[in-house]
Amino acid sequence: MASAIPEWDIQEETKCPICLEYFTDPVSIECGHNFCRACITQYCEQMAEGDSTPLLCPSCRTCFWKSHLRPNWDLANILEKIKQLSMKGGKGKLCLRHQKSLDLFCEEDGKAVCVVCERSPEHRSHTVLLMEEAAQKYKGQIQNLLQKRKKEKEKLLGLKLAEERKIQEYLEKRNGERQKIVSEFQQLCQLLDEQERLLLARMEELDKEVVKKQKENITKISEEFSRLGELIREMEGKCQQTASDLLQDIRSTLSRCGEGKCQQPEVTSPDLKNKLDFWCQKNTAVKEILGKVTETLLSELQKDWSRSLEKKTKPVYRKGDSRSRHSSSQPHPV
Repeated sequence: MASAIPEWDIQEETKCPICLEYFTDPVSIECGHNFCRACITQYCEQMAEGDSTPLLCPSCRTCFWKSHLRPNWDLANILEKIKQLSMKGGKGKLCLRHQKSLDLFCEEDGKAVCVVCERSPEHRSHTVLLMEEAAQKYKGQIQNLLQKRKKEKEKLLGLKLAEERKIQEYLEKRNGERQKIVSEFQQLCQLLDEQERLLLARMEELDKEVVKKQKENITKISEEFSRLGELIREMEGKCQQTASDLLQDIRSTLSRCGEGKCQQPEVTSPDLKNKLDFWCQKNTAVKEILGKVTETLLSELQKDWSRSLEKKTKPVYRKGDSRSRHSSSQPHPV
């Protein structure tokens, strides 16, 4: 009795050596090997430019010609029948060794067997079930696993939605805090701008007062300069007169020429100096206040960043870990 052809050998004989799939529109070449028409055509195009160039068989390296490809109708019919058999379920499949229906399922080997296979030494000690019974058994196991996976998926979906809500809440809170920061700094900038304008306006008033005082002093100096010039000219003229003319009305001349000293105007009045000192003190105070505000703000921001970094780098302990943070002065992060 001839031995049955193994299923693996049949599958290998019905597969294209190039694409390793079942033949599609199989063709033969001179050496007898078969290929899919598309596979061998592509092979020929890659290996040679024209039909007049000999090629080597991909399987045995025998020379063949592209123009000598022949359709293999018998192989195509066999493949069609194999496909039809494989499309039939359950009892339509036959044991390749005993040509019996594959009505049983061996749990140890995880494959379908026939009644003859069941009695053989190979499967005699194995657990063998009816095909439908085995299908129901494993279908139940798959359904149980399916329910577990669905529950896990629902749980993950819940976690995903919760995380999305947290992120949304965080973004809303962050946007609110951002608006607060922008508003506070805008108010601070506005206050500083107003104070700056006020101080500059008062400084401008002081400038106007200084200019006014300067003009007044210049006017007084000019008037005194003119008066002194007239007296000098008069005295120079007296000195050139004769004795009788010089002595004429001499007392009035001496009184007029010796009246008071030259009026020296105050270039900088004490009042203006006090005002200027006052604004210098104001500027120093503003500088000190701004320095303190800047230092305090940067210090607080630095504290916030330090706390944030401490939270990020804080060691995490798993539940049941013997290395307790309370029992050691130097906790070891897990």
